[in-house]
Amino acid sequence: MESLCGMAENIVFRKAETGFTVLDLSTPDGELVTVVGILPEISPGEELSLLGKWGNHASFGRQFKAELCERNMPTTVAQILKYLSSGTIKGIGPATAVKIVEKFDEDTFDVLENHPEKLATIKGISRRKADKMSEDFKSQFAIRETVICLEGYGMTPTECIDAFKVFGPMAVDRIRENPYILCSDAVGMSFERADSIARLLPSPPLNDFRVMAGIVHVVKHNLLNGHTCVPRDKLLEPSNSLLQEDNDTIDIAIDTLEHQKQLVVEKINGREFVFLPYIYFAEKQAAQRIRVMQQFPPAGKSTLNEEINKIEENNNIKYEKKQRLAIATAIEKGLLILTGGPGTGKTTTINGILELFEKDNLNVALTAPTGKAAQRMSEITGKEAKTIHRLLEAERTTGERMSFARNARNPIEADAVIVDELSMVDVVLFASLLDALPLGCRLVMVGDSDQLPPVGAGNVLHDLIRSDVLPVVKLDEVFRQAMESLIVSNAHRIVKGEMPIMDKVDSDFFYMPRKDATSTSNTVVELCKSRLPKAYGFSPLTDIQVLCPSKKGQVGTINLNRVLQKELNPPDKSKKEIALLTRVFREGDKVMQIKNNYNINWTKNGEEGNGVFNGDVGIIEMIEPSTHSLVINFDGRHATYLSENLIEIELAYAITVHKSQGSEFEATIIPAIDIAHQLCYRNLLYTAVTRARSKLIVVGNQNQVFRMVENDKKVRRFSALNYFLLGEE
Repeated sequence: MESLCGMAENIVFRKAETGFTVLDLSTPDGELVTVVGILPEISPGEELSLLGKWGNHASFGRQFKAELCERNMPTTVAQILKYLSSGTIKGIGPATAVKIVEKFDEDTFDVLENHPEKLATIKGISRRKADKMSEDFKSQFAIRETVICLEGYGMTPTECIDAFKVFGPMAVDRIRENPYILCSDAVGMSFERADSIARLLPSPPLNDFRVMAGIVHVVKHNLLNGHTCVPRDKLLEPSNSLLQEDNDTIDIAIDTLEHQKQLVVEKINGREFVFLPYIYFAEKQAAQRIRVMQQFPPAGKSTLNEEINKIEENNNIKYEKKQRLAIATAIEKGLLILTGGPGTGKTTTINGILELFEKDNLNVALTAPTGKAAQRMSEITGKEAKTIHRLLEAERTTGERMSFARNARNPIEADAVIVDELSMVDVVLFASLLDALPLGCRLVMVGDSDQLPPVGAGNVLHDLIRSDVLPVVKLDEVFRQAMESLIVSNAHRIVKGEMPIMDKVDSDFFYMPRKDATSTSNTVVELCKSRLPKAYGFSPLTDIQVLCPSKKGQVGTINLNRVLQKELNPPDKSKKEIALLTRVFREGDKVMQIKNNYNINWTKNGEEGNGVFNGDVGIIEMIEPSTHSLVINFDGRHATYLSENLIEIELAYAITVHKSQGSEFEATIIPAIDIAHQLCYRNLLYTAVTRARSKLIVVGNQNQVFRMVENDKKVRRFSALNYFLLGEE
């Protein structure tokens, strides 16, 4: 990195939430330079020593991108005057600044900080106003001193700002005492990051703080694997491995964490389980809400066969027995779980339920967990469908979790709600949805119970079905026209444990045998780049999706994204790009958000909103290399990403099967070779196959496919919703 010194002349732009700043810097030789970077609380008049890189902005020309910053407060009278004249201190403008500096000279800052009564001797400054000036000056210095001190412990400017927002002027003292408070949800730092900061502190923190933070980290890690809780005995080994502590120390720390309400311990069927509090209350709240709905069910009505017959006549369709049962149950009881595989008539059944709801003048809300799923729901019903986040009016929040404007105190305005793709909904979102339903609201939940569980924590659809507390109708008769699709028939063969038909030509399910990973990878690239676009007119970006069982290996998402990017969106002088660690993002790239971020702003047709969610796929439309920022188009929502958000996106030419849930693609390619043993199981293959709308191509070794079919081992998830639903407390 290069160095640059000078005085801050003017703050051109500053984003308070992140500290991103654009400023004019005058160098010792009189040159005025534009500096950009995370530079919190810099004010005109400060002397800066910067480390960074020079770059060129397309519109604003040459800029210096600062990575590190050392600063000195103004010392000369001229510098102090410039600092105060800039408006940094509330109540002090240019005219007042002149009066103050003329009177107190180089002692101005001491007076502002320690002797505000002296300011009141200046005409036009009351004692009350002087005290407010002093308070604001000290507040500015508190942030400044906090950032300077914490940067000395290896924290980035952004991390320093986040810590100050949460802990205020005491941030340094609290972090020195216990750096692991940075792992709290409000700040969201990883345990490993806090551990590295702890090693740089003047004196080591108490080991108890580290042990407790490590245990919470292990519970959170299991949350990322879908578990809402962990058996207490299963916490010991990973905690020992991470912390190098004995079982007694771990056990005592768990008891302490429970006492401090950082963890909840619940005995379930004679075995102790450990929860994060918000997950525990989400599962319990969801179960309690369902019990209330059972005790005070929606006002249903008898459904006459004539009404269903009329729908059949008007729409020229014929319902089978279970479809009629599902429609009648939804209308009569107002509560229904509808499940079934592809081609079993879920769509037709949903439309029948919707038609009868609307015939009764009910205000019906249609919703699904992802934008893709909501869009598909709109297509099949002809009505507007919203994501659950949008239906609940998600609000900006700090930390890892989101709050919703719609809740028990402010319920959604609907008489009935139909939720599609329930298998994707995690328990926290499910609890939030139930919380926002008005009393007496009808609820129809639709999903495929044979698909993978959600990316988030919990196993809502499976737990609801297993508990047997709500009416469930499973559609299992595949319609003849649907069975004409080999994708559909093979999906049903797979879920029954039967081998899919792999040798049929002129179908929508193709198998292309390959002997090794290299030839498999090459064929996947050919299919995306030329063969499928030429044969069917498919777009490699919007119509074709490669689905991999794994991220790793030659046919995992990481390597395939690298080679597909090179072939589908190669370097070009007309396209800007940005490097992040081992990845390069380029204008025109297909990317995916891999973590819920409720604070990213977006615009769509003049509408403004915030929140981009795990699994959202978009195209990079614009990159600004000098500021490490970019704009991504997520199906019409244009989201702006700053440098600190870039770690939350990855290339999406190839994605894992888990990340594909809730989406459909015109053409799906599955590389099936060298699949890790732990990923060779039936419902992962079933989920991949059911993502294809019109073409599915399996490339690789059919024996791998057969091994997946043979392995009916379900992904084990620890959850407590079923336990709470049955009221075994």
